[in-house]
Amino acid sequence: MATLIPVCLLLVAMISLQSSASLAKSLFPVLGPIGVTALRLLFSALLLVAVLRPWKVLGKGKPWKSLVVYGIALGIMNVSIYLAMQRIPIGIAVALEFTGPLAVAIIASRRLIDFVWIILAILGLVLLLPVGHAASGVDLLGAFFALLAGACWALYIVFGKKAGAVYGASTVALGSCIAALGVLPLGLYETGPGLFAVETLPVILAIAVMSSALPYVLEMMALTKLPTQTFGTLMSLSPALGALSGFIFLGETLTLGQWTALACIVAASIGTTLTIGKSSDAPPPESGEALAGEGTTLKGSKPNRGG
Repeated sequence: MATLIPVCLLLVAMISLQSSASLAKSLFPVLGPIGVTALRLLFSALLLVAVLRPWKVLGKGKPWKSLVVYGIALGIMNVSIYLAMQRIPIGIAVALEFTGPLAVAIIASRRLIDFVWIILAILGLVLLLPVGHAASGVDLLGAFFALLAGACWALYIVFGKKAGAVYGASTVALGSCIAALGVLPLGLYETGPGLFAVETLPVILAIAVMSSALPYVLEMMALTKLPTQTFGTLMSLSPALGALSGFIFLGETLTLGQWTALACIVAASIGTTLTIGKSSDAPPPESGEALAGEGTTLKGSKPNRGG
């Protein structure tokens, strides 16, 4: 029972996050993916600032470059994943995005077993990406945006750790503010005055809560009760939950080959999580959804991702 409760909390956090992606995608025809991203980042930043009160850690002389890069990576990551979801199913977008933290974890390791996970991840990419006659209907530009989101997630992890060492738990709030300030002008350019339409604001607020505040709190609670490997293993199921969410709420269906590709990437992520922690010279893998960062965040999750 002691383990069951935190596992349930983590599953609820993951379901909330992936459901928010489906809800956000339903608004793309109205606000556009960049408009939705801008508003979600804005509301998420406001919520995180209210909860974490980051102004308390600001001070003269503190290094800020890592924090700025962290915030920029967060903004590009969120825009990219929503642009990807506009063109390809949510589950595929999340799976491709997962290659970012997966690469960071594998590069940090020196174990031969990690070559197995590399092969699995590459196999998943080959099955997903429209290469030659093996194309499975995955839009190439959508796949590119998802991989770009993964690359930004990798930067988010690396620079989030550096910034987190200085700003602690407030890193995510400060980074979200930087991301929101950077993306908001793009959202206004894409959508115009309709970006702040009254009828869509309640939905955006719900998306912000479901994608940042709620998962953040639940993952923090779960991570304090679960071993790091268990936490990372469960978080590795995010692509599958994304695919399930897309199917339930948006009617998105995947081919057998695409499900196989998802299984390969999920297996690579789980394998990396289970084996890399046993290596004395490698940090635990950064996968998950709590919003990278602080204490529990910089250590395996990351709130504020689009999917």
